[in-house]
Amino acid sequence: MIVRTHSAGETRRLGVELAERLKPGGTALLFGDLGSGKTVLTQGIAEGLGLDAGWIQSPTFTLVHEHDRGPVRLVHVDLYRLQPEEVEGIGLEELLAGDGVKVVEWADRLPCPPPAMEVRLVVGRRTGERRIEVGAA
Repeated sequence: MIVRTHSAGETRRLGVELAERLKPGGTALLFGDLGSGKTVLTQGIAEGLGLDAGWIQSPTFTLVHEHDRGPVRLVHVDLYRLQPEEVEGIGLEELLAGDGVKVVEWADRLPCPPPAMEVRLVVGRRTGERRIEVGAA
């Protein structure tokens, strides 16, 4: 599926729609450059899962945020600051195999990605439009 969004609100609404495909226990691997909308999409996924989207911030400095104060546990991972060889030693395999919905930003840094929904976000250089390609697990 390919979707084009023209605002953060539209990207977030797509995340709400994708949340239904992710539960229970699904994983979304997000690919895209800085500013492509990965965290905004994750906020929509959180909202679609019945969580407060305001809790979702880019966890760039902490790598993992677990949100379990709602009906569904959401594990939000951001690998921006790591290289693939650094990811191997932090134990993500267990976390990604665990309960809840998992969303991984900068998933290209996972050395052995699990079966998951793949979401690729690309921003148009002139228009700011986002082209979002969603592949089934």
